Amino acid sequence: MSVARTIAEARAALRSLPRPLGFVPTMGALHEGHLSLVDAAQARCASVAASVFVNPTQFGQGEDIDAYPRDDADFALLEARGAQAVFAPSPAEMYPDGFATGVTVRGPLVDAYEGAARPGHFDGVALVVAKLLGVVQPDVLFLGEKDAQQLAVLRRVVRDLDLPVEVAAVPTVREPDGLARSSRNRYLTVEQRAEAPDLYRALLAGRAAAGEPASAPKDVIVAVTSALVLPAFPLDEDERLAALRGEAPPAAPRFDIDYIAIVDADTFVPQTTLGPRSLLIAAASLGSTRLIDNVPLHPSAYPAEDATA
Repeated sequence: MSVARTIAEARAALRSLPRPLGFVPTMGALHEGHLSLVDAAQARCASVAASVFVNPTQFGQGEDIDAYPRDDADFALLEARGAQAVFAPSPAEMYPDGFATGVTVRGPLVDAYEGAARPGHFDGVALVVAKLLGVVQPDVLFLGEKDAQQLAVLRRVVRDLDLPVEVAAVPTVREPDGLARSSRNRYLTVEQRAEAPDLYRALLAGRAAAGEPASAPKDVIVAVTSALVLPAFPLDEDERLAALRGEAPPAAPRFDIDYIAIVDADTFVPQTTLGPRSLLIAAASLGSTRLIDNVPLHPSAYPAEDATA
Protein backbone atom coordinates (compact mmCIF):
# COMPACT_ATOMS: atom_id res chain seq x y z
CA MET A 1 0.00 0.00 0.00
CA SER A 2 1.38 3.37 -1.00
CA VAL A 3 1.07 6.38 1.31
CA ALA A 4 1.13 9.77 -0.38
CA ARG A 5 1.74 12.93 1.60
CA THR A 6 1.45 15.45 -1.22
CA ILE A 7 -1.11 16.01 -3.96
CA ALA A 8 1.51 15.32 -6.62
CA GLU A 9 2.47 12.01 -4.97
CA ALA A 10 -1.17 10.99 -4.67
CA ARG A 11 -1.94 11.69 -8.31
CA ALA A 12 1.14 9.77 -9.44
CA ALA A 13 0.27 6.76 -7.28
CA LEU A 14 -3.41 6.68 -8.23
CA ARG A 15 -2.85 7.10 -11.95
CA SER A 16 -1.68 3.51 -12.38
CA LEU A 17 -4.40 1.80 -10.31
CA PRO A 18 -6.96 -0.35 -12.18
CA ARG A 19 -10.43 1.08 -12.60
CA PRO A 20 -13.05 1.40 -11.25
CA LEU A 21 -11.48 3.14 -8.27
CA GLY A 22 -13.37 3.33 -4.96
CA PHE A 23 -12.57 6.06 -2.45
CA VAL A 24 -13.13 6.23 1.31
CA PRO A 25 -12.44 9.64 2.93
CA THR A 26 -11.70 9.51 6.68
CA MET A 27 -10.29 11.63 9.48
CA GLY A 28 -8.48 8.64 10.93
CA ALA A 29 -9.07 7.06 14.36
CA LEU A 30 -10.47 4.20 12.32
CA HIS A 31 -13.00 1.69 13.62
CA GLU A 32 -15.07 -1.05 12.05
CA GLY A 33 -17.50 1.51 10.65
CA HIS A 34 -14.76 3.07 8.51
CA LEU A 35 -13.39 -0.32 7.55
CA SER A 36 -16.82 -1.48 6.39
CA LEU A 37 -16.60 1.28 3.77
CA VAL A 38 -13.29 -0.16 2.59
CA ASP A 39 -14.89 -3.61 2.45
CA ALA A 40 -17.78 -2.23 0.38
CA ALA A 41 -15.32 -0.56 -1.97
CA GLN A 42 -13.37 -3.82 -2.30
CA ALA A 43 -16.54 -5.67 -3.24
CA ARG A 44 -17.43 -3.22 -6.02
CA CYS A 45 -14.18 -1.79 -7.33
CA ALA A 46 -10.93 -3.02 -8.85
CA SER A 47 -8.92 -0.65 -6.63
CA VAL A 48 -9.50 1.13 -3.33
CA ALA A 49 -8.00 4.38 -2.06
CA ALA A 50 -8.59 6.11 1.25
CA SER A 51 -7.62 9.38 2.86
CA VAL A 52 -6.57 10.10 6.43
CA PHE A 53 -6.84 13.82 7.12
CA VAL A 54 -8.13 15.69 10.16
CA ASN A 55 -9.76 18.55 8.30
CA PRO A 56 -9.49 21.91 10.10
CA THR A 57 -12.19 23.64 8.06
CA GLN A 58 -14.99 21.49 9.53
CA PHE A 59 -14.17 22.32 13.16
CA GLY A 60 -16.18 25.23 14.50
CA GLN A 61 -15.73 27.70 17.32
CA GLY A 62 -15.25 25.88 20.61
CA GLU A 63 -14.35 22.59 18.93
CA ASP A 64 -10.82 21.48 19.73
CA ILE A 65 -9.16 19.98 16.66
CA ASP A 66 -6.14 19.03 18.75
CA ALA A 67 -8.36 16.82 20.91
CA TYR A 68 -9.62 14.83 17.92
CA PRO A 69 -8.32 11.26 18.32
CA ARG A 70 -5.43 10.12 16.17
CA ASP A 71 -4.25 6.54 15.86
CA ASP A 72 -0.93 5.35 14.45
CA ALA A 73 -2.55 2.00 13.58
CA ASP A 74 -4.77 3.55 10.88
CA PHE A 75 -2.44 2.75 8.00
CA ALA A 76 -1.96 -0.86 9.07
CA LEU A 77 -5.73 -1.30 9.34
CA LEU A 78 -6.30 0.07 5.86
CA GLU A 79 -3.58 -2.09 4.38
CA ALA A 80 -4.94 -5.19 6.11
CA ARG A 81 -8.36 -4.54 4.53
CA GLY A 82 -6.84 -4.26 1.07
CA ALA A 83 -6.55 -0.54 0.36
CA GLN A 84 -3.94 0.04 -2.34
CA ALA A 85 -3.31 3.73 -1.66
CA VAL A 86 -3.76 6.27 1.12
CA PHE A 87 -3.61 10.03 0.82
CA ALA A 88 -2.51 11.54 4.15
CA PRO A 89 -1.71 15.22 3.57
CA SER A 90 -0.83 17.94 6.03
CA PRO A 91 -3.16 20.92 6.54
CA ALA A 92 -0.61 23.11 4.72
CA GLU A 93 -0.72 20.79 1.70
CA MET A 94 -4.51 21.03 1.50
CA TYR A 95 -4.82 24.69 2.45
CA PRO A 96 -1.60 26.49 1.50
CA ASP A 97 -0.93 30.14 2.26
CA GLY A 98 -3.36 32.34 0.39
CA PHE A 99 -6.06 29.69 0.10
CA ALA A 100 -9.27 31.67 -0.46
CA THR A 101 -11.94 29.35 -1.89
CA GLY A 102 -14.94 27.81 -0.16
CA VAL A 103 -17.93 25.59 -0.86
CA THR A 104 -21.21 26.74 0.67
CA VAL A 105 -24.34 24.63 1.01
CA ARG A 106 -27.59 26.50 1.71
CA GLY A 107 -31.18 25.77 2.65
CA PRO A 108 -33.07 23.28 4.82
CA LEU A 109 -30.44 20.62 4.18
CA VAL A 110 -27.99 22.44 6.47
CA ASP A 111 -30.12 24.92 8.44
CA ALA A 112 -31.10 22.55 11.27
CA TYR A 113 -29.94 19.55 13.29
CA GLU A 114 -26.18 19.04 12.85
CA GLY A 115 -26.00 22.18 10.76
CA ALA A 116 -27.45 24.24 13.60
CA ALA A 117 -25.41 22.46 16.26
CA ARG A 118 -22.16 23.00 14.36
CA PRO A 119 -22.39 26.19 12.25
CA GLY A 120 -20.09 26.06 9.24
CA HIS A 121 -19.35 22.37 9.72
CA PHE A 122 -20.96 21.18 6.51
CA ASP A 123 -19.28 23.89 4.45
CA GLY A 124 -15.96 22.58 5.74
CA VAL A 125 -16.94 19.00 4.93
CA ALA A 126 -18.12 19.98 1.45
CA LEU A 127 -14.88 21.85 0.78
CA VAL A 128 -12.52 19.08 1.82
CA VAL A 129 -14.46 16.34 0.02
CA ALA A 130 -14.59 18.44 -3.16
CA LYS A 131 -10.81 18.88 -2.93
CA LEU A 132 -10.22 15.20 -2.19
CA LEU A 133 -12.36 14.16 -5.15
CA GLY A 134 -10.34 16.50 -7.34
CA VAL A 135 -7.12 14.85 -6.21
CA VAL A 136 -8.20 11.21 -6.16
CA GLN A 137 -10.70 11.32 -9.06
CA PRO A 138 -12.46 8.11 -8.03
CA ASP A 139 -15.33 6.39 -9.78
CA VAL A 140 -17.27 5.66 -6.57
CA LEU A 141 -17.31 7.58 -3.27
CA PHE A 142 -18.22 5.41 -0.26
CA LEU A 143 -19.94 7.11 2.70
CA GLY A 144 -21.62 5.79 5.84
CA GLU A 145 -25.32 6.09 6.60
CA LYS A 146 -24.67 6.83 10.28
CA ASP A 147 -23.86 10.46 9.45
CA ALA A 148 -27.11 10.78 7.52
CA GLN A 149 -27.15 14.55 7.16
CA GLN A 150 -23.55 14.59 5.98
CA LEU A 151 -24.41 11.89 3.45
CA ALA A 152 -27.31 14.00 2.15
CA VAL A 153 -25.10 17.11 1.98
CA LEU A 154 -22.37 15.36 0.01
CA ARG A 155 -24.86 13.84 -2.39
CA ARG A 156 -26.14 17.36 -3.01
CA VAL A 157 -22.60 18.72 -3.52
CA VAL A 158 -21.80 15.99 -6.05
CA ARG A 159 -25.07 16.63 -7.88
CA ASP A 160 -24.89 20.43 -7.84
CA LEU A 161 -21.24 20.62 -8.91
CA ASP A 162 -21.63 17.88 -11.55
CA LEU A 163 -18.77 15.92 -10.05
CA PRO A 164 -18.15 12.71 -12.04
CA VAL A 165 -18.47 10.26 -9.16
CA GLU A 166 -21.13 7.88 -7.89
CA VAL A 167 -22.03 8.15 -4.19
CA ALA A 168 -22.50 4.76 -2.53
CA ALA A 169 -24.10 4.66 0.94
CA VAL A 170 -23.01 1.91 3.35
CA PRO A 171 -25.21 0.83 6.30
CA THR A 172 -24.29 1.83 9.85
CA VAL A 173 -22.04 -0.65 11.66
CA ARG A 174 -23.13 -1.33 15.24
CA GLU A 175 -21.71 -2.93 18.33
CA PRO A 176 -23.43 -6.17 19.43
CA ASP A 177 -25.61 -4.13 21.80
CA GLY A 178 -26.71 -1.78 19.02
CA LEU A 179 -24.52 1.27 19.66
CA ALA A 180 -23.43 2.82 16.38
CA ARG A 181 -19.69 2.66 15.89
CA SER A 182 -18.12 6.10 16.28
CA SER A 183 -14.74 7.59 17.12
CA ARG A 184 -16.54 9.51 19.89
CA ASN A 185 -17.44 6.31 21.76
CA ARG A 186 -13.96 6.14 23.24
CA TYR A 187 -14.83 9.18 25.37
CA LEU A 188 -17.69 7.42 27.18
CA THR A 189 -17.15 6.32 30.76
CA VAL A 190 -17.90 2.70 31.65
CA GLU A 191 -21.29 3.73 33.05
CA GLN A 192 -22.11 5.91 30.02
CA ARG A 193 -21.06 3.15 27.62
CA ALA A 194 -23.57 0.83 29.30
CA GLU A 195 -26.36 3.37 28.74
CA ALA A 196 -25.35 4.59 25.28
CA PRO A 197 -27.11 1.80 23.31
CA ASP A 198 -30.42 3.05 24.71
CA LEU A 199 -30.34 5.81 22.09
CA TYR A 200 -30.65 3.19 19.36
CA ARG A 201 -33.25 1.25 21.34
CA ALA A 202 -35.27 4.45 21.67
CA LEU A 203 -35.13 4.95 17.92
CA LEU A 204 -36.37 1.39 17.44
CA ALA A 205 -39.22 2.18 19.84
CA GLY A 206 -40.06 5.11 17.58
CA ARG A 207 -39.97 2.85 14.55
CA ALA A 208 -42.36 0.46 16.28
CA ALA A 209 -44.71 3.37 16.96
CA ALA A 210 -44.50 4.36 13.30
CA GLY A 211 -45.85 0.94 12.38
CA GLU A 212 -49.05 1.41 14.38
CA PRO A 213 -52.26 2.15 12.44
CA ALA A 214 -52.91 5.87 11.94
CA SER A 215 -49.57 6.78 13.53
CA ALA A 216 -48.26 10.29 12.99
CA PRO A 217 -44.77 11.79 13.37
CA LYS A 218 -45.67 13.23 16.78
CA ASP A 219 -46.47 9.72 18.06
CA VAL A 220 -43.05 8.53 16.95
CA ILE A 221 -41.29 11.47 18.63
CA VAL A 222 -43.17 10.83 21.88
CA ALA A 223 -42.15 7.16 21.81
CA VAL A 224 -38.48 8.01 21.35
CA THR A 225 -38.49 10.73 24.01
CA SER A 226 -40.26 8.47 26.51
CA ALA A 227 -37.66 5.76 25.97
CA LEU A 228 -34.85 8.17 26.77
CA VAL A 229 -35.99 9.00 30.31
CA LEU A 230 -35.87 6.97 33.51
CA PRO A 231 -37.84 7.22 36.76
CA ALA A 232 -36.05 9.38 39.31
CA PHE A 233 -34.74 7.20 42.15
CA PRO A 234 -34.87 6.99 45.07
CA LEU A 235 -38.58 7.85 45.34
CA ASP A 236 -39.89 9.61 48.41
CA GLU A 237 -42.99 8.24 50.16
CA ASP A 238 -45.49 10.34 48.20
CA GLU A 239 -43.89 9.33 44.90
CA ARG A 240 -43.84 5.67 45.96
CA LEU A 241 -47.55 5.74 46.81
CA ALA A 242 -48.30 7.49 43.51
CA ALA A 243 -46.42 4.74 41.68
CA LEU A 244 -48.45 2.09 43.52
CA ARG A 245 -51.62 3.83 42.36
CA GLY A 246 -50.39 3.47 38.80
CA GLU A 247 -49.38 7.07 38.43
CA ALA A 248 -46.11 7.64 36.63
CA PRO A 249 -43.25 8.71 38.91
CA PRO A 250 -41.34 11.83 37.92
CA ALA A 251 -38.87 11.24 35.11
CA ALA A 252 -35.25 12.34 35.03
CA PRO A 253 -33.54 12.49 31.66
CA ARG A 254 -30.61 10.14 31.23
CA PHE A 255 -29.62 11.81 28.00
CA ASP A 256 -29.31 15.52 27.30
CA ILE A 257 -31.45 15.49 24.15
CA ASP A 258 -30.47 17.91 21.39
CA TYR A 259 -33.08 16.90 18.84
CA ILE A 260 -35.41 14.08 17.80
CA ALA A 261 -37.02 14.54 14.40
CA ILE A 262 -38.45 12.83 11.35
CA VAL A 263 -37.07 14.20 8.09
CA ASP A 264 -36.91 13.37 4.43
CA ALA A 265 -33.66 11.42 4.01
CA ASP A 266 -32.63 13.40 0.92
CA THR A 267 -33.60 16.97 1.83
CA PHE A 268 -33.77 16.91 5.66
CA VAL A 269 -37.03 18.80 5.51
CA PRO A 270 -39.19 17.81 8.53
CA GLN A 271 -42.05 15.50 7.58
CA THR A 272 -45.64 15.97 8.68
CA THR A 273 -46.66 12.54 7.35
CA LEU A 274 -44.74 9.29 7.21
CA GLY A 275 -43.51 8.09 3.81
CA PRO A 276 -40.94 5.93 2.03
CA ARG A 277 -38.07 8.37 2.65
CA SER A 278 -38.91 9.07 6.31
CA LEU A 279 -35.79 9.04 8.47
CA LEU A 280 -35.91 9.19 12.26
CA ILE A 281 -32.88 11.10 13.54
CA ALA A 282 -31.64 11.97 17.02
CA ALA A 283 -28.73 13.59 18.79
CA ALA A 284 -28.19 13.35 22.54
CA SER A 285 -25.33 13.65 24.95
CA LEU A 286 -24.11 11.47 27.78
CA GLY A 287 -21.90 13.74 29.83
CA SER A 288 -19.65 15.54 27.36
CA THR A 289 -20.00 12.92 24.63
CA ARG A 290 -22.49 13.76 21.89
CA LEU A 291 -24.05 10.80 20.10
CA ILE A 292 -25.99 10.87 16.83
CA ASP A 293 -27.97 8.05 15.25
CA ASN A 294 -30.81 7.40 12.84
CA VAL A 295 -33.13 4.69 11.56
CA PRO A 296 -35.30 4.62 8.44
CA LEU A 297 -39.00 4.24 9.16
CA HIS A 298 -40.17 2.54 5.98
CA PRO A 299 -39.75 -1.27 5.98
CA SER A 300 -38.20 -1.24 2.51
CA ALA A 301 -35.27 0.77 3.89
CA TYR A 302 -34.51 -1.28 7.02
CA PRO A 303 -30.86 -2.38 7.13
CA ALA A 304 -30.48 -6.13 7.71
CA GLU A 305 -28.64 -5.67 11.01
CA ASP A 306 -31.63 -3.91 12.58
CA ALA A 307 -33.41 -7.24 12.73
CA THR A 308 -31.12 -8.38 15.55
CA ALA A 309 -31.61 -5.30 17.73
